[in-house]
Amino acid sequence: MVNWLQQTFGKEWNITPAGGLTGDAYIAEKDDKRLFLKRNSSPFLAVLSAEGIVPKLVFTKRMENGDVITAQKWLEGRELKAEEMQHHQVADLLRKIHESTELLHMLMRLGNKPLTPDERFNEIQAQLESSELMNQYREVTDALQYLEQLLPVTRNQQHVVCHCDLNHNNVILTTKGQLYLVDWDNATIADPAMDYGYILKWYVPQEDWNDWLSRYGLDKNEALFKRMYWYLILDALDYLVWHHEQNRTDKIADRLTDLRDLNRCVDAILN
Repeated sequence: MVNWLQQTFGKEWNITPAGGLTGDAYIAEKDDKRLFLKRNSSPFLAVLSAEGIVPKLVFTKRMENGDVITAQKWLEGRELKAEEMQHHQVADLLRKIHESTELLHMLMRLGNKPLTPDERFNEIQAQLESSELMNQYREVTDALQYLEQLLPVTRNQQHVVCHCDLNHNNVILTTKGQLYLVDWDNATIADPAMDYGYILKWYVPQEDWNDWLSRYGLDKNEALFKRMYWYLILDALDYLVWHHEQNRTDKIADRLTDLRDLNRCVDAILN
């Protein structure tokens, strides 16, 4: 792929892989110019760029082999540290994303349709049964029971564009103090509790939840937390199934630890 890019951009550009799991990202450099290149990014990237949520999209180019290469402006900065995810600037950015009708309409035009919580529950239940994980771990059985018990409160909620991978490594802070959220490959249309619940649970001290939610634009309430934990448990079970399929026993142990913690939290809410 580097050779293809080199032929397309010209010998004066120095093109190197940018790393990452997919191997589809590259850095192009010429003189004092630097671009971030990615192969076959979603057309959704253009709207994200226009909204100022990702670094500016410079151009899109279709290559002879049919691949589409996007080039974004390179910005000097760094990934957020885990403790920085509780900052109000993150809440502001997430609120901007969730309130954007432009992002929502574009993702819908691209054919993205939300799965209902009932559909997602049925899917994970079938996966757990076929993998026999339910027969091996009490944590899984308890988690699935909690999902079923909390299912009614997840229905008929507002759907927005959710990033679905709010790891601190995906939030970039530039040297000029701008915040960007990258890696939108898992984006979907869903209950926003899926996004802010992840940040609250894994990054924000519980005593600061009310302050963080207020900045985001919500008041703390029990129904909100029930929805939040429903998606956190679902996410943990999804990862558990995936790690089981990959035979990653170390990761399975991590997910079971997460499930025990989440189950305790839900039990405290319900009782």
